[in-house]
Amino acid sequence: MRWWLRWWLWRWLWRRLEAMLSHLPSLGVGLGFREPFKSDLFLNRQQVDFLEIVAEHYLDASWQKQQELELLAAHFPIIPHAINLSLGSAEGLDTDYLRKLAVLIKQLNPPWWSEHICFTKAGGVDIGHLSPLPYTQEAVEVVRRNIAEVRRWVDVPLILENITYMVTLPGAEMTEAQFLAEVVERSDCGLLLDITNLHTNAVNYGYDVHEFLQQLPCDRIVQLHFVGGHWHDGVLIDSHSQSTPVEVWQLMEEVVAHVPVKGIILERDENLPPFAELTKELQKAREISRSNGRWG
Repeated sequence: MRWWLRWWLWRWLWRRLEAMLSHLPSLGVGLGFREPFKSDLFLNRQQVDFLEIVAEHYLDASWQKQQELELLAAHFPIIPHAINLSLGSAEGLDTDYLRKLAVLIKQLNPPWWSEHICFTKAGGVDIGHLSPLPYTQEAVEVVRRNIAEVRRWVDVPLILENITYMVTLPGAEMTEAQFLAEVVERSDCGLLLDITNLHTNAVNYGYDVHEFLQQLPCDRIVQLHFVGGHWHDGVLIDSHSQSTPVEVWQLMEEVVAHVPVKGIILERDENLPPFAELTKELQKAREISRSNGRWG
């Protein structure tokens, strides 16, 4: 393809994506749904703007889980959050899994859905963990190719999440921030910026989180994740088990001040506190958003 045709095509795709992301609805502040607090969730319905569900919990849903999903969808906007599509697998995607995921997304008809920039399967083996990719052009191309395949099944906008990692793979051709930027730009996706993951990696690997943010295409950030982790042997662990630390709140303030994010989700999985503590964190996130002119 001639260079001017590639340039024209890139510009057309970029403008189309820009228009698409700017027209996504603002959902507000919500929770990653976890079954143990289902009763408290409905008792505090007005304090939760929307929910994010783990897609895998409903791909082969029992009658009870399907009823649960229909109940949630009747009361809240729902964003499907997938964890096992394995967009970084060089061997391609599991089409049976992708077919089920497409059915779920069609059922919920969300404004967007999300997955992680990672791989969870290799050589036919399910690793059972979000594993980092090498920061190379080859890995960028693998993710781009797999997302092109995803779009044959799902036409709802996809946003991609940054992960935490315990190892860095050798052979990097760029920084992590440059890699994230390359992936979302070449695959024409939005970004789900997990600010706790960003803080965790910055602490564990000693980089400047503000310089990191400057390298991201911030106009592609659609949604944020936040929560707190814990320390173990001098390493900060992304365990979703603690209240949000002050450093993450400061990071949220910095991002929301510059980016018109469409939604913010609290992801608490372990060591669940009384529900009032979760809604207190939601209210703090809402106040940060409103003080920066988001959501009225």
